[in-house]
Amino acid sequence: MEPDGRWRNLPSGPSLKHLTDPSYGIPREQQKPELQELTRAHVESFNYAVRDGLSHAVQADISWAVNGISKGIIKQSLGYVPIMVKSKLCNLYNLPPKALIQHHEEAEEMGGYFIINGIEKVIRMLIMPRRNFPIAMIRPKWKSRGPGYTEYGVSMHCVREEHSAVNMNLHYVENGTVMLNFIYRKELFFLPLGFALKALVGFSDYQIFQELIKGKEDDSFFRNSVSQMLRIVTEEGCSTQKQVLHYLGECFRVKLNLPEWYPSEQAAEFLLDQCICIHLNSNTEKFYLLCLMTRKLFALAKGECMEENPDSLVNQEVLTPGQLFLMFLKEKMEAWLVSIKIVIDKKAQKTNVSIDTENLKKIFNLGTDLTKPFEYLLATGNLRSKTGLGFLQDSGLCVVADKLNFIRYLSHFRCVHRGAAFAKMRTTTVRRLLPESWGFLCPVHTPDGEPCGLMNHLTAICEVVTQFVYTTSIPALLCNLGITPVDGAPHGPYRECYPVLLDGIMVGWVEKELAPSIAESLRHFKVLREKRIPPWMEVTLIPMTGKPSLYPGLFLFTTPCRLVRPVQNLELGKEELIGTMEQLFMNVAIFEDEVLAGVTTHQELFPHSLLSVIANFIPFSDHNQSPRNMYQCQMGKQTMGFPLLTYQDRSDNKLYRLQTPQSPLVRPYMYDYYDMDNYPIGTNAIVAVISYTGYDMEDAMIVNKASWERGFAHGSVYKSEFIDLSEKIKQGDDSLVFGVKPGDPRVLQKLDDDGLPFIGAQLHYGDPYYSYLNLNTGESFVVYYKNKENCVVDNIKVCSNDTGNGKFKCVCITIRVPRNPTIGDKFASRHGQKGILSRLWPAEDMPFTESGMMPDILFNPHGFPSRMTIGMLIESMAGKSAALHGLCHDATPFIFSEENSALEYFGEMLKAAGYNFYGTERLYSGISGLELEADIFIGVVYYQRLRHMVSDKFQVRTTGPRDKVTNQPVGGRNVQGGIRFGEMERDALLAHGTSFLLHDRLFNCSDRSVAHVCVECGSLLSPLLEKPPPSWSAMRNRKYNCSLCNRSDTIDTVSVPYVFRYFVAELAAMNIKVKLDVV
Repeated sequence: MEPDGRWRNLPSGPSLKHLTDPSYGIPREQQKPELQELTRAHVESFNYAVRDGLSHAVQADISWAVNGISKGIIKQSLGYVPIMVKSKLCNLYNLPPKALIQHHEEAEEMGGYFIINGIEKVIRMLIMPRRNFPIAMIRPKWKSRGPGYTEYGVSMHCVREEHSAVNMNLHYVENGTVMLNFIYRKELFFLPLGFALKALVGFSDYQIFQELIKGKEDDSFFRNSVSQMLRIVTEEGCSTQKQVLHYLGECFRVKLNLPEWYPSEQAAEFLLDQCICIHLNSNTEKFYLLCLMTRKLFALAKGECMEENPDSLVNQEVLTPGQLFLMFLKEKMEAWLVSIKIVIDKKAQKTNVSIDTENLKKIFNLGTDLTKPFEYLLATGNLRSKTGLGFLQDSGLCVVADKLNFIRYLSHFRCVHRGAAFAKMRTTTVRRLLPESWGFLCPVHTPDGEPCGLMNHLTAICEVVTQFVYTTSIPALLCNLGITPVDGAPHGPYRECYPVLLDGIMVGWVEKELAPSIAESLRHFKVLREKRIPPWMEVTLIPMTGKPSLYPGLFLFTTPCRLVRPVQNLELGKEELIGTMEQLFMNVAIFEDEVLAGVTTHQELFPHSLLSVIANFIPFSDHNQSPRNMYQCQMGKQTMGFPLLTYQDRSDNKLYRLQTPQSPLVRPYMYDYYDMDNYPIGTNAIVAVISYTGYDMEDAMIVNKASWERGFAHGSVYKSEFIDLSEKIKQGDDSLVFGVKPGDPRVLQKLDDDGLPFIGAQLHYGDPYYSYLNLNTGESFVVYYKNKENCVVDNIKVCSNDTGNGKFKCVCITIRVPRNPTIGDKFASRHGQKGILSRLWPAEDMPFTESGMMPDILFNPHGFPSRMTIGMLIESMAGKSAALHGLCHDATPFIFSEENSALEYFGEMLKAAGYNFYGTERLYSGISGLELEADIFIGVVYYQRLRHMVSDKFQVRTTGPRDKVTNQPVGGRNVQGGIRFGEMERDALLAHGTSFLLHDRLFNCSDRSVAHVCVECGSLLSPLLEKPPPSWSAMRNRKYNCSLCNRSDTIDTVSVPYVFRYFVAELAAMNIKVKLDVV
């Protein structure tokens, strides 16, 4: 967590040297720290969660006592909990790359995920309210909480150091009193503030009154309100602390599930301990904090301070995986204790239970174990919890870390989500990009569409505080610096003083003149690591402005889960970690020439520090229109690339692989910083910007057929299928094994003797896929390959079970489907310019340059003007000059400017190589051989092949399955269904007047059926077929008889949709008769 200066040794620019280095491909001595940093928030928060003595199988030491007399300790296993990969409890912890490769892992394995049922699951980082900080809010819906309630409130998300969380609000009521609102087991409770204050401390009413009116001694309305609050308590007959506790205990014990033998006072103390300011240990601290919150609430209600925005990053922190893990574990352990209590109660009703060690051990084994709840949480992402753990949502907490490509995999660990509850909201305020999030959240990397603005990504330099630090020495240090303790009296009046809060504890008061120098001293200690002040501490002085602005005070935070980022402290010349709240009150320059003496205190480490890891891979992103960069952030995560180096050992459902990936010639240096050449995602292509045929309209692109034949963008899809024979039989039967019956004609040398296909064998539709035998009956079963696409068997793994004694019953077959580009496959450059391959154009008809070179891709010039992706034009020139001079150009954003233009720089390089300054060339038509009149812009652009392929999307049907009930064709590509011809399509055909075509679509091709109807009574249901004649009879044709009219000459046949016949039958069941007039 230290600002260790790792951002100082950034590469000076990208380089291709390491690709030709003899040691390239040999595992390093140590893993690359830059990649390990990406998952650090996940891994370290988990390490913190398990540091407090949680061993792998949760072994619990249960001490038990009878009537307060201790009787010893019982060791008991509570089940198994999942362990995060690469955490301290994981077998891969701190292994070097060579050892990881021996363990069949990636050399740069980053960890940070859990493995559940063989799937890699990541716990999402969710945005939560900032812990232990009172937020002033105006919520109109609070008015509906009761008569007299107003929209003003102060809310606090209280979190203990072991991460238990409770939300608590103070509401302003119209008559000037305050209600305290808290949640216990998902239920809302209200309590007049006077009762809470009297119950917490044994002060007299006058002392409480004096504490509440600090800073507002002259406000008569406020004094009356405070007197009124204390009067309400006295009217209930509660004048001492003990009486108030007794009164509260009697009121609330119904809901607290406490034993009957608890006295009411103890019940009230339990309530104060579990629900009110739970992050504070002593009742006095709680009292002082509630007084501060009350003063803030009155200031908000009277318009003396402004409301704070709960959607702003200033008032937010992040829920780390370790935090969720620990909260969930703690709750499930409490649930285990409750289940033991229930078991003992049940036994005590039946017989006398003698409580000794032996009996207790038996009872403990009947408790609920922890394995299942954890598996369910990680497998589904749904939270089953009695208390709700202080979250707003109970689903979507986990996602699959799919390795579509490495970029997508990275983004899972840098993603922060606002929460499922906000996705359903109609307002757009939660999705806004606020200026406060500069440097913490990437403004570019958010999806377009539904989750826009709710799913954000951390910037490359942003870190999450994961360590916890004990702050016992800080209050004494603050007093030495000149802060008056909370129960002392400052030199000046209270309205001239700032309150001082440390992690939600009211520490004291500081005079207005002294506060800036104290904040400055604390910042010095923080940067220089003095006086045991942690480097990730946040020092925020919110000043008094004389206008209704943010509520003033000196706020200090050292808690985990906050977002911090390094900036350069200009005064001390060192890196400093700053938080979201303190950034508001700082002057941070970006470039050197922006630094103003005496005003600017900090400077950004580099200009692109506002971008996320993935936005940093876009070349010249400062030359593109902003939405195009957003599209590229999305498309970079859908690219066919090289996601991993351990294809042989993986069994993912679907993996994509580009056959011949390349290293880009033009790229930002962050590409090298993260060593992305190990996981490349595209190919350098010669792109000519020309409208050559009609085949490149509307974002289509033409590819040179010769390039395609030489392997341009060839790729394959790896699909794995688990075949478990134990699922194919009834329980208890153990007789199925893989194998082939000797001489089975169905197999015909296609399968090996073990019943599995040969590795490297080509499978076509209808070929035998695998075969298994029943040992008891000797029967053999052959399963055939059902997919229409041909494939190659890539790998077969024989799987065992969890205990390691499995028989030959489960295999994993990995097949490789070759997917070379075809018409309709999607490609994109790195600038959000996506297009579809519309034609493989013969090389002899392609335009060619004077040197005889033909472009790989023809791109339509109409794609540029409206999209303004100038970065792609610069990349084309830069790529061309890089290829000519044997260089690798740096495309980091913000290195070129108006004065130092990219066109000049790359134009001169092209000129030096003998090419046109503007990147254009004379081209000759491939059809006529004549020189084209216009100069054509041609250069090298890095192109990505996207995973959206026609082979996965086309849907075609002639005949096929029909629905059992309606007899209409079923829908859906997987079941060979049709595409619905709906209401609007019908309207289009009607508008064209093509009624026969409409009739054909909706009737003949759907559910035409011939039905018998009685002309007399008009019934579709009454005509019934006669009984068959006896075998000796000469009569062979059976007639239809109307069972109502008892006639057979009135029966006629009509063509009706089958669904109409079904409808008539349904209506008959409801006693409604349908009569047809047959003309």
